[in-house]
Amino acid sequence: MLTPRHRVPRASRLLFVVLCAIAAGCASFDPPQSADLAQATLPVPEAKVRAAVVQVLEEGGYRVRQGEDGGDLTTEYRQETDSPSDWMLRVRFGTGRSRVEVRLTPEGATATRLAIHVTYEGKDGLFESWTTYPTPLPQSAEHQLRLVKSALGLL
Repeated sequence: MLTPRHRVPRASRLLFVVLCAIAAGCASFDPPQSADLAQATLPVPEAKVRAAVVQVLEEGGYRVRQGEDGGDLTTEYRQETDSPSDWMLRVRFGTGRSRVEVRLTPEGATATRLAIHVTYEGKDGLFESWTTYPTPLPQSAEHQLRLVKSALGLL
């Protein structure tokens, strides 16, 4: 039995319960990734397709990184609002960011299989967590594929 001098004060217990509730509210899970995927087999050698993909993504504001296995290209997150004065908009109305993963698979000497996967996330305010949303048209995988085809002169 606890003696009166070993009892936890009521205010401390209440504070503990409030902190546990806040910690439980901060815990979240990642929603399943949306499948914004576009695939095509292009009648162009892999080196030219790779150069066109890098050009299109860099012109779109992404930083492109070479994958470890040599066939993949990935990008860092691209902030959709990037002006220093846009911090008020991001805090009040939220922001979005997108990321691109590209897989290039050579199919012979004159053809390349291209797969583009775009992930778009957004949040509504400063204290919200990132949530997966449908990709806006300018960053969509189909649009990126069309830009690559255009850069290669296939359209």
